[in-house]
Amino acid sequence: MVCSLARCMIPPEGHGRHQAAESLGSEQVAPSTSSRQVTAPGRRAAAASLPFATLNFITLVGDLLMPLSVGIIGCGRMGQQYVDVYNTLPGTELVAIAEHNPERRRVVGERFGINALFADAREMLAHVTPDVVAVVLPGKYIHDAVLAAVEAGVRGVSTDKPIGAVLADVDEMVDACAEAGIVFGGGNLQRAMTSVQQAANRLQAGEFGEIIGASVHRYGGEISGGGCQHIAVLRRLTGAEVTEVIAWGEPAEALQQESDEGLQINGQFRLSNGIVCPVFPRDTPHRGVDVWTQDALMRWDWGDPQIFTGLDNNGKRIEIDPNYAPAEYPQFTYLGTSIQSFISVVERGVEHENELFISGRDLRRSLEVAIAAKHSALRGSVPLSLPLEDRSLSLHPVDYRWLGGDQSGRPQTLDEAAGNA
Repeated sequence: MVCSLARCMIPPEGHGRHQAAESLGSEQVAPSTSSRQVTAPGRRAAAASLPFATLNFITLVGDLLMPLSVGIIGCGRMGQQYVDVYNTLPGTELVAIAEHNPERRRVVGERFGINALFADAREMLAHVTPDVVAVVLPGKYIHDAVLAAVEAGVRGVSTDKPIGAVLADVDEMVDACAEAGIVFGGGNLQRAMTSVQQAANRLQAGEFGEIIGASVHRYGGEISGGGCQHIAVLRRLTGAEVTEVIAWGEPAEALQQESDEGLQINGQFRLSNGIVCPVFPRDTPHRGVDVWTQDALMRWDWGDPQIFTGLDNNGKRIEIDPNYAPAEYPQFTYLGTSIQSFISVVERGVEHENELFISGRDLRRSLEVAIAAKHSALRGSVPLSLPLEDRSLSLHPVDYRWLGGDQSGRPQTLDEAAGNA
């Protein structure tokens, strides 16, 4: 994606615009389905023959015009979706893939036209340092891959849900990225939906009045692996942090196990804006997040947020057309908008990290709330303040999220990996 600054600096007709564009050319890094492969050496060589005025222009904006090189670490089902997005977005260039399964690695390389194929993160990063790295691995393996990317000196690294199990491990990733000045993005979460972002902006701009209440529905079954969605949306819609958790959990055996499988949470969250948010473990019949003002209610129910304003003659809420602006690439849903947001922040610099639609910090916050809910229930529904003092606390997701499909009985067939299924 060429940034707007670069666009506004393109010379007008008759002032070297075509000459500059035609002289830049392209230089192949690795075979790809995309044709946008321009390297810095190729640009410098082309610039050497340009007139002085054009050379000054190229020097000024050359880096902005170059595509961001991308490496994907983990190319199972979700990783392949990341490849699709990065291959479609203008201004990004997929240059390498790391995938532990040798047969899938071969098939995926052939499918997407990538020859730079590696077995794992460290092998890939020993040979190439992309501008950005997307870590799309099962939860158990995210920590080491993120730290490897930081050590390699990338400009941005993103990961997906759930980010891990142990708070201290997630802290290490967040802190390492911050200390190195690296953008730490999140991944495929509904918080990144363009409609969720627009709804939150309207709420926080005061369009519907002051927020006076919020609730969470169906926070159960997988409070980390799936519940991370609820916490991320709740925080975005309310513009507030969860500062205290009190919870009741069932069944008893789920409270005693290491993972979040089957754990149902009743409770309440206290938010930094003073709101006390009830939490329900099952459908009510809704299964997402409600936020309301005196005259309006906004409901995220695993889709575009519904907006209700006013009451009809029977005293029932009236749903209105929210008039959301569509996403630029609707075929990719919220994975696409998450990646677009990440790329935009990487281009502009880490000082804009708070503008990410979903960040590594957001994923950490979701994990921390889930851990607090479990431990509040374990201790007899004791209120726990956030951030938690004990960073050794943990909560594992279910096996397929923690270990991946290959190790949990849900392997991907080679036909599917090749795009034939």
